[in-house]
Amino acid sequence: MIGEEGLYTNLALLLSDQCEHTLKIAVFQGTDDVIFRNHQEFSGSLLTQLEDGYNFIDKNIAVKSTIEGLRREDVRDYPHAAVREALLNAIIHRDYSFTGSTLVNIYDDRIEFVSLGGLVSGLSMEAVMMGVSQSRNANLANVFYRLKLVENHGTGIKRIRDLYKDCLKQAVFESATGAFRTTIFNLNFKCNIEKIGYFQQNAELEIVMKFAVNKKVITRREVEKILSVGSTKAYGLLTEMCHKGMLTVKKAGNKTRYFPTLVEE
Repeated sequence: MIGEEGLYTNLALLLSDQCEHTLKIAVFQGTDDVIFRNHQEFSGSLLTQLEDGYNFIDKNIAVKSTIEGLRREDVRDYPHAAVREALLNAIIHRDYSFTGSTLVNIYDDRIEFVSLGGLVSGLSMEAVMMGVSQSRNANLANVFYRLKLVENHGTGIKRIRDLYKDCLKQAVFESATGAFRTTIFNLNFKCNIEKIGYFQQNAELEIVMKFAVNKKVITRREVEKILSVGSTKAYGLLTEMCHKGMLTVKKAGNKTRYFPTLVEE
């Protein structure tokens, strides 16, 4: 971190308490940026910004609890790993020749991570989605790697996509001239199940519909398993849901599968 002339490098500055760049996190009421609930700016070493910023985000993430029988199931609004990877990517891969802050905006239905610099020149979004990685700040990324804050170079976006692959709303990655934005969605936000709730007449139909939407398909045996019912009961429920327009049945040979009408195959 000391250059040839005995002076500290830009990397040393970024990791020191004298770092000139900051992380700004805002919490908004609702799904737009009209009303602030809370906001904070974090300064100092990028490592400090990462830790303090993550803790602040975590405090503003709720956990939804549901009771099924004797068991309580807790579901966080956002997966730990998705928040972590998105924040790491925003800090490690931004362009520090810009003086603006790295931004995190927390809404009721999503979190947006905005970093300056956009994609590295010559790298397309299509290439990024294919898993191609080219770090803008290789030395900085290497420091985070050696500190075991990242497992490997270039796996952050893939990991976030994997965490959301079975969800109703997938994580979104956008690049514009001078900026890159990652959006992850609240797994417990009511709008994620509004269309399901529209058809809901009893708890059993709701459970089956949620399962079908999440997996994009369901079978009679899966209904038997998740509801702990027999084949006759499971078949009756699936038939009822088909009549109500909630599911569409498709047969191929001796296999019968049911697809939610709210989700394209």
